[in-house]
Amino acid sequence: MDATQQTVTTPDGTAIAVTRRHGGGQAVVFLHAGVADRRSWDAVAALLNDDDDDDLDLVAYDRRGYGETSAAADPASFTHAADLLTVLDALGLDRVFLVGNSMGGALALDAALLLPERVTGLLLIGAGVSGMTDDDTPFDWELDPATEPLLDRAEDASADVETRIAALAHLWLDGPVAPEGRVGGAPRELFADMNRRILEVGAPDSAGDNGIEAWTRLGEVSAPVTCTWGDLDIPADLPFYAEIARRLDQGPARVLPGVAHLPGLEQPDLVAGLVRDTLPR
Repeated sequence: MDATQQTVTTPDGTAIAVTRRHGGGQAVVFLHAGVADRRSWDAVAALLNDDDDDDLDLVAYDRRGYGETSAAADPASFTHAADLLTVLDALGLDRVFLVGNSMGGALALDAALLLPERVTGLLLIGAGVSGMTDDDTPFDWELDPATEPLLDRAEDASADVETRIAALAHLWLDGPVAPEGRVGGAPRELFADMNRRILEVGAPDSAGDNGIEAWTRLGEVSAPVTCTWGDLDIPADLPFYAEIARRLDQGPARVLPGVAHLPGLEQPDLVAGLVRDTLPR
C-alpha cells in the first residue's frame, strides 16, 4: 500500500501530522525519538510494506513541536498520551503494537500503563522512561570523556545551529565513542533536517508530560515488551537500558551490535526485522 499523509485534529485544535500505510492486518504505531520526527520511520515502514507475508497497518506521527506538528503555546496544556489516544481513535485503531525509540519508548511505556486495553505489545529501542533516576540504582549516570563535550556543544544555545546539529549527529547517530561521520548519506541528511526543525521550534522536553512515573511501575506493564538498544549508544545510558529490561522482567533484552541510538535510520532492515520478530502472532 502507498503511504498517505493526513492530519488528526486534537480537541484543542492542534493538527497532528500522520503518515499511514493502510493495510488490513495488525496496527503498528511508530513513536519517534526526541531528536527525530515521523520521517525517521519511513525506511522501516517501507520495508515492512514490501513484505508479502504481512499486510500491516503502519502509522507514524509527529508529536507536538516536531516535524509538521506545531508546538503547544502552553507545554502543560496537553499530554502526549492523550494525543496518542486521539490519533488512535481518529484512525479507527482499537488495539496497536507500539514501536518506541528513545522518548518515543517512554511514551510507549506510559501508554502501556495508562491505556493497557489498547496496547498489544511494545518494541523498545534505546527507550527512555518517565521518572527515570539513578537514586534507586546501584550505578550512577556518569558521562564519559567522549560524550560530555558533544553534549555540551549540542546544548549550547549560543552556538550556531549547524555546530549544534553536528554535535547532535555525532552523539546520537554515530554514537559518541564511534568516529564522527560513521553514518553518512541520506540518513545523516535527514537527521540534520529533522533537528533543524526541532531546534527552531525549541519545545521543552517537559512538554506533554503524562503525569506518571513509569520507572517505579515497570513491573505493572502487562503487555509483552521487547527491550533493545545499540551497543554504540551513550555509555552512561547502557546500564539504564539493562535496568529497564530487568524491571520489566519479561525475558532477555537484545543488544544491537554496530548501531547507536537511532538504528531505524542507519539500519532500517534491522529494525524491520525486529518488528517482524516481536509482533504478536
